[in-house]
Amino acid sequence: MKSYRDLDIYKLSFEYALEIHKISLKLPKYELYEQGSQIRRSSKSVKNNIVEGYGRRKYKADFIKFLIYAQASLLECLSQLEMISKLYPEIETKELILKYDNLGAKLFKFIKYVENNWKT
Repeated sequence: MKSYRDLDIYKLSFEYALEIHKISLKLPKYELYEQGSQIRRSSKSVKNNIVEGYGRRKYKADFIKFLIYAQASLLECLSQLEMISKLYPEIETKELILKYDNLGAKLFKFIKYVENNWKT
């Protein structure tokens, strides 16, 4: 692994953040700076924390800490998606919810891998 770009969890989180950005722009204007801004920030925080953690990979505890931050941001993003799905059923969120659930599982497995196998 030469870069954070080699991590599946990074690739997926980047792709999903782009999807979230596009979906958030479909919200009513009055929500663009409330719900829209919040979900864009949380989705980008997932990928950003993976990158920052990777940058600190020499320090296993720091790497794990930032991966856990990524997981927390992922849960926040899921919560926002669920809210949008209830408030604006015309905006399709089911597929993204499933994608983020799957990413959450991959992130959890990666955290366990780092905890048990990462050499510093």
